[in-house]
Amino acid sequence: MKGLKKIMSKIAVLVPCYNEALTVGQVVDDFRTHVPDADVYVYDNNSTDGTAEIAKEHGAIVVKASVQGKGAVVRQMFKDVDADIYLMVDGDATYPARYAPTLIKEVEENGCDMMLGDRLSSNYFDDNKRPFHGFGNWLVRFLVNKLYKGDITDIMTGYRAFSKQFVKNVVIKSNGFEVETEMSIWALKNKYTINSIPIDYQDRPDGSKSKLRTFSDGSKVIRTIFKLKHS
Repeated sequence: MKGLKKIMSKIAVLVPCYNEALTVGQVVDDFRTHVPDADVYVYDNNSTDGTAEIAKEHGAIVVKASVQGKGAVVRQMFKDVDADIYLMVDGDATYPARYAPTLIKEVEENGCDMMLGDRLSSNYFDDNKRPFHGFGNWLVRFLVNKLYKGDITDIMTGYRAFSKQFVKNVVIKSNGFEVETEMSIWALKNKYTINSIPIDYQDRPDGSKSKLRTFSDGSKVIRTIFKLKHS
């Protein structure tokens, strides 16, 4: 109808963080630039390096997440925050913010429930400095797609956009780094629409350390894949 303005979706950028003082300021700045109408939330998971203070200085809405572990933080974020579209990204500056508008558009205009930033179809295997992480990502992708009849290109990516329907209905039981795998499997089992775009992967800057423990956390992810098959 002439004269009516398009109703804009309420967008929330969700950043789970644990000791990311080196990069969180850049992440907040970049996503505020590329998604200027969004509220940027940093959920600080008991950081001891000033992450929360830096995020606040850069304009983020900072919330304390006291239960340790990424899965626990994601569960709290999804419960707390009310929006129409959710964009989740790690606070380690490995995911370029320039892809955010495309991820959001796929949810807003094309009805995608979970839109993924796919590292594995781009430069991840060349630029990731921890080779076992590359093998682990390949193995998880193979197992999930085989067991759950999926075609997801990057199961463990931390860069995702979600519909409100997905966020408010997904069941997250894990507390750790299994959460991306758990969400991917839940979406497949419950017939939610999933899509992806290739993104460039940026390795962590010098001095920034991954919290993912390759073998212990990797084994939890593998156990989750088989456990959920029988739940």
